Amino acid sequence: MQLTFLGTETQGGGSPTLYATDRGTYLVQGWKVEGHPTWIEIPHRLLGHVEKGKCLGTHLDDTGRGSFLLCGELVTDTEALAQMDIPGHETCIEVPTKKEVWVSGTATG
Repeated sequence: MQLTFLGTETQGGGSPTLYATDRGTYLVQGWKVEGHPTWIEIPHRLLGHVEKGKCLGTHLDDTGRGSFLLCGELVTDTEALAQMDIPGHETCIEVPTKKEVWVSGTATG
């Protein structure tokens, strides 16, 4: 799997970090969520690194403290993991890449 670094929200490396893959997906590195091995927590700001016209193809739950919870496929690809700096309190998931859709028009009702 080929990775393209898109951005991070920490200084000096580490995570949370966002990568695009050559498989049309995103790898999202974030903080582990206790009891949920395929869930991570990321700061809202990390979404600013998503490619123009695209979005993460997974549900984001707002924690109310400046971060989102999201789930995806746990990354096990050893070559991909070797390209990342993942501390013990973090993990990485893979989520689909979706096209960003803007809803326009006036709400009625």
